[in-house]
Amino acid sequence: MKVDRRSFLGLGLGAAAGIAVSPVGMKLTDDSSIWTQNWPWTPVPVDGEVTYDNSVCSLCPGSCGISVRKIDNRPVKIEGREGYPVNDGGACLHGIAGLQYLYDPSRVKTPLKKNGDKFEEISWDDAIAIVADKLAEIRKSGVPEKLACIADKEQGSVSGLLQRLLKTFGSPNFYTMPSLESYLELTAATLHGEGKTISFDIENASFILSFGAGIIEGWGSPVNCFKANASRKERHAKLYQIEPRLSNTAANADKWIPVKPGTEGDLALGICAVILKKNLFNSTATANFKGGLNKFGALLQKDYEPLKTAEITGVKASDIEKIAIMFAKSKMPVAIFGKGRGDGAQSLKELVAVHTLNCLVGNINKKGGAFVQPKPEYLKFPNESMDNIAKKGFATTKLGPYMNQLVNKVNASSQPVIEALFVHNANPCYSLHDSKSVKQAIGRIPFVVSFSSFLDETAKEADIILPSHTFIERLEDVPSCAGIARTVVGLTKPLVEPVFDTKNPGDSILLIAKALEGSVAQNFEWETYEECLESVVPDIWDSLSEEGFAVISEGLPSGSPGVNVSFLAKNPSTIQAQGDFDLTLIPIDNMRLINAGVPASPFAIKTVSDKVLKGLDSIVEINPLTAKGFKDGGYAMLTTPKGSVKVRVSINEGIMPGVIGMVEGLGHTFDNKYVSNKGINVNELIGPIIESGSGLDAAFGIKAKIAKA
Repeated sequence: MKVDRRSFLGLGLGAAAGIAVSPVGMKLTDDSSIWTQNWPWTPVPVDGEVTYDNSVCSLCPGSCGISVRKIDNRPVKIEGREGYPVNDGGACLHGIAGLQYLYDPSRVKTPLKKNGDKFEEISWDDAIAIVADKLAEIRKSGVPEKLACIADKEQGSVSGLLQRLLKTFGSPNFYTMPSLESYLELTAATLHGEGKTISFDIENASFILSFGAGIIEGWGSPVNCFKANASRKERHAKLYQIEPRLSNTAANADKWIPVKPGTEGDLALGICAVILKKNLFNSTATANFKGGLNKFGALLQKDYEPLKTAEITGVKASDIEKIAIMFAKSKMPVAIFGKGRGDGAQSLKELVAVHTLNCLVGNINKKGGAFVQPKPEYLKFPNESMDNIAKKGFATTKLGPYMNQLVNKVNASSQPVIEALFVHNANPCYSLHDSKSVKQAIGRIPFVVSFSSFLDETAKEADIILPSHTFIERLEDVPSCAGIARTVVGLTKPLVEPVFDTKNPGDSILLIAKALEGSVAQNFEWETYEECLESVVPDIWDSLSEEGFAVISEGLPSGSPGVNVSFLAKNPSTIQAQGDFDLTLIPIDNMRLINAGVPASPFAIKTVSDKVLKGLDSIVEINPLTAKGFKDGGYAMLTTPKGSVKVRVSINEGIMPGVIGMVEGLGHTFDNKYVSNKGINVNELIGPIIESGSGLDAAFGIKAKIAKA
């Protein structure tokens, strides 16, 4: 029987993934029973030479090194790469399932142009010409600032090219999606000054105090965290997990500390108050504090003494004192922040309060503590030349610091505040809170260009799609952006010829810039993205090209950074959930699902528990005390200020009374029968809450009610 490439890859991946992840759940046994009855019809791959190629997975910020097994130059299996500084041979289920993205049903196979409500195929030449002509019109009208871009991250050369294009075009409106790395940098800027970031040495810490960070739910670099957590017993290290729900991380911790949703920052300040009152702080470290330390200390003793903090958070005053004493007296304590994966809505008050604990005990830039150091600067783009149009446009005020401000201003204006939008490797119409409002904003922008590999929720709103290679097909630098204790830049390599008529997004950007001609084109001298990449990473190119990665920083950072507590000394308000209902709905991160970037693979969806997705229905977790009158597994109507949906109920003692939880990463609506139309996108039910003083969306959840369906 002849085996085509598609069948071969599907077979190879299924077998590999089934072995690599254990347990995978009962759903896979259903497939297994079918396969055993159909062996005569199962395609068998032909024999061939076995080879291995090294690359990097870019499906999440973990940026793990991978080794791809090939037979006759066809990839059949992805494994973790031994010796890679981030994951050292480990791989998560998303990484090992990466080959499924090559033939994903929702892949965009060729450039597309929207014609009415449908897309039609066009050539690359025509697509680039349409984009360039539209941008030229905007520049000619003297409003270059009306071009905006949404990218997945700020780091990396492709993002650098997009920022360069916007700057030389004349727009300051470059945005990135929320990410753990952006929160690390914002926290560092608030406490230590601009240009720095924070990482955590959890591999060596003796006591990890986690404020909701899902260490085994995908926080940071998942495999790195898995390994660090697995070694805790050998190191006799403690993990205390603070969150409203008994997550896998909480269940694996030495102690779970239930806390009222949204009060984690208050609890951190309460612990700070005990440390100061009992003189458990490091006097050498606090000598570096400035910005109103006395005022900050007085605030803590007045508003965050244990009894008041207990009333706010639901954590006993005696437990607050015990945690503070244990944390301060531990040899190598570290407090980590970022609820769930760390890439959702976060409060700056909470982020800064948690990291202040590290500063108080003096475990900054020490083994097992928090590392504060300059952001890695390995890219060396040449200086830009800007004409008067670009200078004038780039000098205008950015529409807002974060995505939510952009969305609000687009929706509030009767005239287009943005004429054209680029979207690269991001899906804001799915991933951001109040996703319906985000979709409305994208729809109000006259011209949208997507660089997506997939026809996802945001790409469907585009006017032109310039499809990108998947990470299996393209060359790109991939910096680690996940708060781990070393900074590594990896190199994805094209392991197969492009399956469809797609391009490296770096090449697409170069083509657009050159088509614009004039001063914009002059800033893009490279003929290809590969040529560009080699030229902008001169110090590490040899290591990237030969080893597949370069270590930018490792070991203990030098110096002891100053600490400015002026933000906390102003006593920022605690965010309250939106609405007047009695319950609080919180989103739940699940390691088997992805909420940002690409959707989960068909294999990953197949491993999701019936306690998360039952058939096509999302499950809502609810405590028995809250669930009176409900039957486990029964249907209910869940209502928030943003809408109502039909769900199933799972009665679970591991979630606090008055709190209900729904998993993120479900409810996709694009054309993929394996992952779409399964469950509900919880982001449709939660609205953003903008934190005063930071501008962040800090909505940890939303008020809700639940009734029998």
